[in-house]
Amino acid sequence: MEYRYIGKSGLRVSPICMGTMSFGTWSDKKAAFKILDTAFDRGINFYDTAEVYPVPPTAELVGLTEKIFGEWIKTKKRDSLIIATKVAGAASGWFVPPIRAGLTAIDRHHIEAAIEGSLQRLGVDYIDLYQVHWPDMVVPIEESMIALDRLVESGKVRYLGTSNENAYGLTKANTVADYEGLARFQSIQNNFSLLSRRFLDELANVCRKEQVSLLPYSPLAGGVLSGKYNQKEMPRNCRFGDYYYDENPRQKAMAARFVNEASLASTARYLQIASAAGMSPVTLATAWSMNFDFVASTIIGARSADQLTETLAALDVKLSDDVLRQCNEVHADILYPMG
Repeated sequence: MEYRYIGKSGLRVSPICMGTMSFGTWSDKKAAFKILDTAFDRGINFYDTAEVYPVPPTAELVGLTEKIFGEWIKTKKRDSLIIATKVAGAASGWFVPPIRAGLTAIDRHHIEAAIEGSLQRLGVDYIDLYQVHWPDMVVPIEESMIALDRLVESGKVRYLGTSNENAYGLTKANTVADYEGLARFQSIQNNFSLLSRRFLDELANVCRKEQVSLLPYSPLAGGVLSGKYNQKEMPRNCRFGDYYYDENPRQKAMAARFVNEASLASTARYLQIASAAGMSPVTLATAWSMNFDFVASTIIGARSADQLTETLAALDVKLSDDVLRQCNEVHADILYPMG
């Protein structure tokens, strides 16, 4: 196993990270344990969760994923695991999380409440990587970074990261941290895949210059790159099928963003590239996201352990220059299919 460092931190992680957001909804505890065991047995030492998981988040289920994951942690040596979780982003943002009465903010009160809840549910004394799930556009970044730094100073958190952030936000946060002598963000967790290349526009340059690592999530574009949506009708019993038939307008909008004419046309071509290269499209998409110098670990997900076979196969794949060129040609012909 090739292990990589996250940013300037001492966190040495497998190039694939096991995501857990389905645990408690699409995957029950038994299935979750099998997924986690399968990943661990393959050499995966990095696991990502969040206080608001599972998805879709509800007030009744919030925190359930951490509880399930916490039970599994007890079956392993704590030092063998690199555990990442997240504080819910601000309620003033794109989504009001169903936790702490929907009044969340990235301030000292909410950060300290969140970390205590996560530590209890996970049953651990410390978190290896603690991340802001999405930015707070109201609370001054100085206040947020000071509050997060307190967690590092207390020993409850080893390193910090952010998620769903833009180039200005990441640069501003780490500039404040550097000037004030505070713990900085070592990682950024953003959507990045063959269908979602926006990270390459500006953020990739920030990561390289500032030695911050990307932890890409949704490398399969929510499963779209598997090809399962390339059929006449929207399938059921799958993420965007569930969202498409849901009455929640936010879920419907997300389904439309991921599954549309451009994304399906792009996927059809990636399926052909994968077939010609003798690999699964899932393996191709995962290996592509792992191919960049600013990527430390690609976050994958699964509803069942069987789904991991093609994803984990990417650990043994090095994409050829010709395959990478063909993938770039698809993007050049169909720019930003997810907007």
